[in-house]
Amino acid sequence: MANIDLTQVGKNLLKKTDSGEDIEVQSLWKGQTVVLFFLRRFGCQVCRWTAAEISKLEPDLRANNIALVGIGPEETGLQEFREQGFFKGALYLDEKKKTYKDLGFKRYTALSVVPAALGKKVRDVSAKASAQGIQGNFSGDLLQSGGMLIVAKGGEKVLLHFIQDSPGDFVPLEDISKALGVSTSAQEGQMPVCNDEVCMR
Repeated sequence: MANIDLTQVGKNLLKKTDSGEDIEVQSLWKGQTVVLFFLRRFGCQVCRWTAAEISKLEPDLRANNIALVGIGPEETGLQEFREQGFFKGALYLDEKKKTYKDLGFKRYTALSVVPAALGKKVRDVSAKASAQGIQGNFSGDLLQSGGMLIVAKGGEKVLLHFIQDSPGDFVPLEDISKALGVSTSAQEGQMPVCNDEVCMR
């Protein structure tokens, strides 16, 4: 886990997707522990599946006064993402991508994104998403990667800092609940066995 300057990260601004109001990131952990899920794109099929997976924890998080927050790098695809109900937490935008940068979430190049997007991890999650009827699109910024940050109440410490290496990487539900010290009855969606026939999109 890389060292993160929560004071610096906390001063970054996010935009509330429902009101358009700007807030400081640190306001999210001021009164409670928070799980910050950084999406690559709202239209990304893997991101949608991961958002739906993480949302299985929402009742247990709420019961333990833990906030679930999703952050996207742009507004593109937001309306469809909301309408289809992939995520059960509050949604914010980091259009300057300042927090993405401060947390070490990499940006692909036009050359590196293609092999990353066609890798086995992505194909596996895509197949699982497709099996559940979750589709995606290629609108918006295709080069940004995401991750997760879990911060204890008051910004006392970072409980988990996860940086995607592949666009198909995500934090298992068990690891999230373990980092938070909460128990959950949520069942993880099984990762599919992938071959070229079921993984081609």
